[in-house]
Parts: sequence; C-alpha cells; structure tokens
Amino acid sequence: MQNLRVLGLVGLGVVALTATAVLTVSMTLIAGVVLSGTLAWRMLTLRQKPAPVHARSQGGATPKRIWNDGHGTIIDM
Repeated sequence: MQNLRVLGLVGLGVVALTATAVLTVSMTLIAGVVLSGTLAWRMLTLRQKPAPVHARSQGGATPKRIWNDGHGTIIDM
C-alpha cells in the first residue's frame, strides 16, 4: 500500500513537472512570436531617415566642406 501511494505521488510529480515545462516552453514561444512580429512591423512601417546631403563651398584658398545630416548644417573648416 505504501509503495502504491509513493508511485502515485511520483507520477503526479512527473505530470506536474511536465505540465510546467510545456507551459513554460509555450509561453516562451508565444512571447518570441509576438516580439518578432512587433520588430518586423516596426521595421516595415518606420519612415526612412533622409540621406545626408554633401556640398562644397565655392572659391577660397582652402575649400570648406558643408553638409546637412538632417539635424543641422555642419561646416568643416
């Protein structure tokens, strides 16, 4: 009788451990799918940043480099 009770408790422990592992793996996969979908959505819907515009100044002994990176004009003397 004692051995049968021990086997039943061990069986319940194994079932509980298996159920917990399956739940953990499924939740991890669901979270991964949601995060991957969110990342893909953001990559596809965000506006592209404008490319920097490069220009050279006219004349002078040492030419200055002037460009606009989208955040302001930069003058390299």
